[in-house]
Amino acid sequence: MTDSTRRPTLSMLDLVAVREGGTVADALQIALRTAQHAEKLGFARYWLAEHHNMAGIASSATAVLVGHIAGGTSRIRVGSGGVMLPNHAPLVVAEAFGTLAELYPGRIDLGLGRAPGTDPTTMRALRRNRVETEEDFPRDVAELQRLLAPAEPGQRLIAMPGAGTNVPIWLLGSSLFSAQLAAQQGLPYAFASHFAPRLLHQAIELYRNLYRPSAAWPKPYVVIGVPLIAAPTDEEADYLASSTYQRVLGILTGDRRRLLPPIANYAANLQPQERAAIGDFLAAAVIGGPDTVRTGLERLADATGADEFMLVCDVYDPALRLRSLDIAAQAHSAMRTAGQPTPA
Repeated sequence: MTDSTRRPTLSMLDLVAVREGGTVADALQIALRTAQHAEKLGFARYWLAEHHNMAGIASSATAVLVGHIAGGTSRIRVGSGGVMLPNHAPLVVAEAFGTLAELYPGRIDLGLGRAPGTDPTTMRALRRNRVETEEDFPRDVAELQRLLAPAEPGQRLIAMPGAGTNVPIWLLGSSLFSAQLAAQQGLPYAFASHFAPRLLHQAIELYRNLYRPSAAWPKPYVVIGVPLIAAPTDEEADYLASSTYQRVLGILTGDRRRLLPPIANYAANLQPQERAAIGDFLAAAVIGGPDTVRTGLERLADATGADEFMLVCDVYDPALRLRSLDIAAQAHSAMRTAGQPTPA
């Protein structure tokens, strides 16, 4: 179990949203400024997610972006959240992240997922004629571990750069498959509750119950994705969150667009089934003013015992996004630790 006497660490996952009226270049610069701000706030890591063929997301070349963010910061860990391993040969991933580890020693994470991160047409373009089986992902993870470890005598395939860098590997998932594999391999586990929270508690319980200690990770380590929109008041936060509501509804209906400006009373004008679907998607979200954010983070910490919160903050106005992170960091500092009584 996690140490119940401390607060979860704060980190951030960035999908590098392209905003309506903005450009890809704008999105990349906003990501860098956000990472620099997160570093000043003391966040532990800044991850970027691989997606393809999506008009509103500019994080397809994930390793390139990791290098861009790491080069513009000095202390925060930077990594993939994640690289969709079925889209790539393990050797290519090992060489890319091995190179990053040599450029930015002790600061690179390699989070791995087994979903395509795209639509079927693009998946075929990425993988050509390859047909994935259930055995492929565990085998590819094991190959990556070997390629990033020190080369053994007589080893014929060596990642150069990569061998001996021991880039930390994290398994990501929204189902029970990766939870079980992470437990068996003694690896840290990040659950994608920022978009698929339904199996969150079941996956965490399975991971912890089955965990086999490893040299690098003697104890299980759980990260959970948390959609986060903070503002001075609950009302303003809900208004800013309407950009996220629009994005989620677009995902659910197959109408993906760039990140749209907020709309007043957006949720109130939706059909009940649309509000319910958005609510299910964002069940782990924390949206509100400072007190609401603090109690929301405390509730998640109590319910999951997570070691780390990976915040996902899609606010249309970049300056208000940074303000949202400020409020979240302040609320995090004010959190009671698990086991402490709630103030009257």
